[in-house]
Amino acid sequence: MRIHYLQHVPFENLGSIEGWARENRHPLSLTRFFLGEILPAVGEIDWLIVMGGSMGVHDEESYPWLAEEKRFIGQAVESGKVVLGICLGAQLIADVLGARVFRNRHKEIGWFPIEMTGESRTTALFSGFPKRFEAFHWHGDTFDLPAGAVQIARSPACKNQGFMYGERVVALQFHLETTRAGAEALIQQCASEIVDAPFIQTPDIILSAESKFRGIKQKMAMMLDRLRDIASRAPSAA
Repeated sequence: MRIHYLQHVPFENLGSIEGWARENRHPLSLTRFFLGEILPAVGEIDWLIVMGGSMGVHDEESYPWLAEEKRFIGQAVESGKVVLGICLGAQLIADVLGARVFRNRHKEIGWFPIEMTGESRTTALFSGFPKRFEAFHWHGDTFDLPAGAVQIARSPACKNQGFMYGERVVALQFHLETTRAGAEALIQQCASEIVDAPFIQTPDIILSAESKFRGIKQKMAMMLDRLRDIASRAPSAA
């Protein structure tokens, strides 16, 4: 199972997903847009993972590669690949599927609860997930649900915290992959975003939650295991 991921900034990488992939001996490859690296052919990959970043989906004038990235994501979806988007990655998938992406009323930075929808908890991917748990957040934008998508979760600060499009396309506004080192990097690189606001926590609070990092790592591994099982059963559209 060949996993390719798209990295937008040096400080937002795969996090705990990398350990899961290596433990399961899934080959990893990547495109680092900030280094000008090129995309592979869609036929050369099985999974596409689209990571977060500090830019927005509409910032093509500043980041011209966004247009090519969106085309690539669309090709991966149409080809029946597994496509997982996280934060900016989720917003890019929403945009590719024709949904509106826009500034959220609140920024969410830190550990805040999400509530899984009843519909998502009946799916093979999220069955057995707790109805409510704390996830890691670092975002200011949000999206409408694409037509035909199933809402995954919501939070007090953000109506749409993720969606599924069919069984193979998953978009998570929240983070399950973030490690302590990843959170430290975000704090260092994006310190100006940490201001006094209802849904923004201090660095001390963010980094004091060691058990929460372990908790989201376990949930991410469970989701990836299930996504792999679903993909192995469902025929690709390619």
